[in-house]
Formats: sequence, C-alpha cells, structure tokens
Amino acid sequence: MDVSIKSVRKEFDGYPALHDVSLDIRSGELIALLGPSGSGKTTLLRLIAGLERPTGGAVFFGDADASHRSVQERNVGFVFQHYALFRHMTVADNIGFGLKVRPGAIRPAGEEIRRRTSELLDLVQLSGLESRYPSQLSGGQRQRVALARALAIEPRILLLDEPFGALDAQVRRELRRWLREIHDTTGHTTVFVTHDQEEALELADRVVVMSQGRIEQVGTADDVYDRPNSPFVYGFIGDSSALPVRVENGQLWLQDRTIGIEAEDVPNGAATLYFRPHDIELLDGCGGCIAGTVAASRRVAGTRRVELAVGGARERVEIELPVEHPAGTKNRIAFRPKRWKLFSAAGRNDLAQQQVYEPRLRDVEETELMLATGL
Repeated sequence: MDVSIKSVRKEFDGYPALHDVSLDIRSGELIALLGPSGSGKTTLLRLIAGLERPTGGAVFFGDADASHRSVQERNVGFVFQHYALFRHMTVADNIGFGLKVRPGAIRPAGEEIRRRTSELLDLVQLSGLESRYPSQLSGGQRQRVALARALAIEPRILLLDEPFGALDAQVRRELRRWLREIHDTTGHTTVFVTHDQEEALELADRVVVMSQGRIEQVGTADDVYDRPNSPFVYGFIGDSSALPVRVENGQLWLQDRTIGIEAEDVPNGAATLYFRPHDIELLDGCGGCIAGTVAASRRVAGTRRVELAVGGARERVEIELPVEHPAGTKNRIAFRPKRWKLFSAAGRNDLAQQQVYEPRLRDVEETELMLATGL
C-alpha cells in the first residue's frame, strides 16, 4: 500500500506541530521517522493512523484520500512503545483479540483465529508461550506479542511508535535484526518512529529526518550520513564537529589565518565548517591546517576521542585518533578534514533553538479502544 502525505499541517490549540509536510512512502517500504523529541514524528505517525486529523493537507492511501477515514476504515496495525497488552489475557488471547471482537459478518471462525494465532506465534518466535500472561514475559517477548497482535488483523500498513524505547541496549539490537527479518517476510508497508539514529540507519530503507515540525531530509542511510543537506542533519546524524570560519575569496579562514581548505562558489562571509571526528588526516606541520591544544582525551571503544581547543582556545572540536596515539593534555595537534561540508552561519537549523510541542499521548487507552473497535 502506497502512502502519500501532501502538504499536511497540524496544530494543537493554535500551536503548529507540523508545517506543510509532504512525503511519499512506497508499498512494501520500511521507513524511519527520525528526530529529537518534539520534532513532529509521532504526530505524523498518528495522522497516518487516523488518531489525529490534519489541520490542512491530506493523507492518501493509494489513490484514495484517507484524511477523514476512521482508524477502523484505514486498517492499520499500531505497535506502541509500552506494549499496551491486556494483562488478564494470555499471549494467545492478546494476539487474537483484534479478530475476536470484529463484527459477526467479518469475524473469522474460531478455528481460523487459532490457526492465525499459531502462525504468528511461530513468526515472532514465541511458540510454546501462548498460555503465559504478559507479567510472565520479558520486555522483548512482550514487544513481540504486541507486534503479532498488530499483524493478526492483516493490516494494510504497520506503524510502530518507538517500538524498542523501553528495552535495554542488547535486546534492542537483537529485536532490530528480528524486525527487519519480519518486514522482509511479510512485505508490509512499515513506518516506525525513533529518536535513535543507529536504529534508523540500520533498519530503514529510507530515513525521514525531522526537526521543528518539518522534514529536513529524506534518503537512504548513506544519503543522510554522507550527504546531509542542512546543519541540523549534519549535527544530528552521527558524530560531528563544527567550527565557525570565514570565507574570503574561495578560502576558509579561522580568525587571522587560512586553514588550507578551498571553498569555490561560496559567497564571502561567516560560515560553519562541519566534519566527522573520524574523517581527518593528521599533519606534521601547519602550513594551512587546523591546529589545537588537547583539552581532554578519553578512550571510546577502539579509538581515542580527543577534544581540541582551537582558534585561540575559544572554540572546541572533537577528533578521533588511534587508541595508541599519545594525545596527552596540552599536546599540540594539527589536522585537516578529509571530507567536510560548509553551511552559511545564518539559518534556522540550530540544535540549540529547538522549540517543541506535542500532545501527551495515552498509549494504553487508545490501543485498547482501537482493538475493541475491531482494528
């Protein structure tokens, strides 16, 4: 099922949560909505689900305008972060509940519900646990039950809101691989919300990076990491260092000296140089380079992360060095970025300027309502 969001706006009590958002999701695609809290990603997911109505614009399922269709009419499966399982029901009953409460005319026979439940237990690797209650399961197992319940109604679109947010890091990694396998097996059009960039880059076919109710960039993991189109995306995706510079006649200057980087076709004036801490080359001398004094050094897995005071100690950047590098405090280090990107210093994409608003969500109550109405 293709999904098209066309110039959608959403306001809560006059406060804009989404600004003219447009997005095309292809049938069978796994899409991640990625951004900080308040960026609008959950609001967009709820608009797709039908839990919210747009203030302006439209949501299309295929060629049909679904903007004013009910949750039931849209036939989407929704998985919440906190599972929202019925505590008094067994695993099997939780999975089959959405089928059992359908109106008589479209309710499957009891044997068909049991068959479907058994298939889903196999799919989510919980066979043998069908008689347990949610309190007898681990967090990862409860999340699998929640996903199986969403799949039981054979939804046209699967939506997941921070599906692994309540789990520890190791379980999250295991479930990410598992969810990708489930997606490839079922072929559902899937949209999931996350603030975890590693999760988004690893899982999704395409990543939708959001900020302040707008879409900043849409692309593959390689696109958003290697070719970010704004300071926000560069600063939000992966580790990065930023250094205020000045452009003069195609050369970059840090205070009173050039740093050996050409910037052709860039207008003169203030700018910010972005680069990845690992994507640098060390230099012996500094005839046109960036040089700084080591202010701090720490071990990070197989590398050494070094904080340098540059530009008269007023600016700080981070670089990564081999773990054996003798980067002691007050040592002088000269380097140049291998790859970098330059952005005008003026602009709205400033991580420090996030003004956020999203309504408080009542996951359990809404999920129970959706299920009780036969979603």
